[in-house]
Amino acid sequence: MKPWHAIGFLATVSAAVALVEIPRTDWFTLAGLSLSAGVAAFSLMAAAAILGGRWKFIEALFGGLDRVYLAHKWLGVWALGFASFHLAFRAGMQGWDATPIMALSPFYTRLVRQLSFIALMLIIVLALNRMIPYSTWRWWHKLSGPLFLIVVLHWLSIKSPIAIDDPAGIWLAILATLGVAAAAYKLLLFPTLSSHAEYQVAAVSPGAGAVHLELAPVARAISFRPGQFAFISIKHDGLREPHPFTIASGNDPNGHVHFVIRSLGDYTQRLIDETKIGMRVDVYAPWGRFKRPATAKREIWIGGGVGISPFIAWLSDRSAPGFDRVTLFYFFSPGRDFPSIDVLTDMAGQRGLELVPISNGPGSPGFTTRFDEIVRGAGADAVEISFCGPKGLLQVIRARMSELGIPMSNLRHEYFEFR
Repeated sequence: MKPWHAIGFLATVSAAVALVEIPRTDWFTLAGLSLSAGVAAFSLMAAAAILGGRWKFIEALFGGLDRVYLAHKWLGVWALGFASFHLAFRAGMQGWDATPIMALSPFYTRLVRQLSFIALMLIIVLALNRMIPYSTWRWWHKLSGPLFLIVVLHWLSIKSPIAIDDPAGIWLAILATLGVAAAAYKLLLFPTLSSHAEYQVAAVSPGAGAVHLELAPVARAISFRPGQFAFISIKHDGLREPHPFTIASGNDPNGHVHFVIRSLGDYTQRLIDETKIGMRVDVYAPWGRFKRPATAKREIWIGGGVGISPFIAWLSDRSAPGFDRVTLFYFFSPGRDFPSIDVLTDMAGQRGLELVPISNGPGSPGFTTRFDEIVRGAGADAVEISFCGPKGLLQVIRARMSELGIPMSNLRHEYFEFR
């Protein structure tokens, strides 16, 4: 499922159940459209809260937690758009049988109405503002669940033609219940009920603005597939907030897991500077569905910067076959290759894989020439591409695929940024 599938479905059902509550002649009036927009905004907010619960069946539905985060963002953006229209135009006309489900005084009814819009606006601004430090952003974003309760109170207290036992009322009640349950689970129960285990930092290998962490299980190890990621919380002041990182290792007999982490902000820089051997770490995993294609005739792997991590994990999977049909393009800035080209070359040599380091951008002949040779040799339809890296590089890869006639369905990629 893609974000527009979820938004389209929720908006369509919301409009359908809302409009049956009013006369057909009022369907396309501003009042009728405002009522539909209000129901849609509520539905999208509830769905965003459900996605925020990180329930496994939701991840399966969208094909990975990175896709869930993308859908979560766009649900909020569209909810704000529908709510703005709903606020601008009164959702009521003469002749409508409008009563509140839960009566409040006029003062509190108006107050809750205004606060519900402010709450939604605050949630979206916080979610999209990349200038807020991660530690501050995370704690503010935790308020999205309690703020959703204000929106629920607005629905219950406002005069509306929708009764609780109407189709629209039942629709909203189900979504509200699931949304509140998901928000409560994420806020209160996730740290104890989700899949996690305690690890200890066994090795710290610093690099140029990056670090390689090796974690050893304290009691039990978490099973995962190479290419998945984990949320790690280091039990040290300033490093306790869980943060997502790709697991850069396969399942090994001793249960150790590895992470390659580059400085991309205030939190990651502090992690690089302050993590020491012996620190305890809570690892919440596994997440993500970035899997190597099982039956590809010819594979191209493309890692940009720290996006090399899942491919290191794939290389570390000793049970995986067919590395002789793989070419790995590694994009990096000069002096910032981590792990080093020598280390990757050694790993590639052991697995029989072709490594092509690229330090001067996707327009370099080293990339375009070899990429074109592979496509011509195998055929455009036979080439499967796996990508993890920045958005700009992904756009270049897609453009190159289009020029060479490679179907976009042959591209697998992990969304590189959550915020």
